[in-house]
Amino acid sequence: MGKDLELEKIYFVSFCIEQYKTEKNIDGEEAFKTFEKYGVDKYLEDFYDVLHTQGHQWLMEEIDEYIKNKTV
Repeated sequence: MGKDLELEKIYFVSFCIEQYKTEKNIDGEEAFKTFEKYGVDKYLEDFYDVLHTQGHQWLMEEIDEYIKNKTV
């Protein structure tokens, strides 16, 4: 993986953490811990090619669904 793509993925995960914390009205640390606990960060990186083309509202719904499926 090239450095540019790696950096894009990092920015994308950061963007999603920021959106998630705002959506859930939590702080960044709690959002980050949630992402780590359920593997959301890895999921976002692994499927970056498809996910980064989606709007933020769709992404928030996708993340909620992903976490829900991990807790069942």
